[in-house]
Amino acid sequence: MTFVVTESCIKCKLTDCVEVCPVDCFHEGPNMLVIDPDECIDCTLCEPECPVEAIYSEDELPDDQQQFLALNEELSQKWPVIAEMKDAPEDENEWREVKEKLQYLER
Repeated sequence: MTFVVTESCIKCKLTDCVEVCPVDCFHEGPNMLVIDPDECIDCTLCEPECPVEAIYSEDELPDDQQQFLALNEELSQKWPVIAEMKDAPEDENEWREVKEKLQYLER
């Protein structure tokens, strides 16, 4: 099993989660983070650290977020590993409550 970063991360890209990951399974894209399912050890440390509740275990992934399982797998192969916390995007507060953000994902 793996953990999955979902739509809430898009345009927020807060990096609290990467600080606690013992295996550096997070990858950083232009405006979102993803988890490499092959590297994730299901330790559960990242999930409570996400301020926008964008991380779910694969078993608890909401129906409307199922596509993010494949997206995390695909994009983690293309994007570089991120292992240290970075400053949040300047406009992240404007995006926290926005729903249906998939159209804003930058690959």
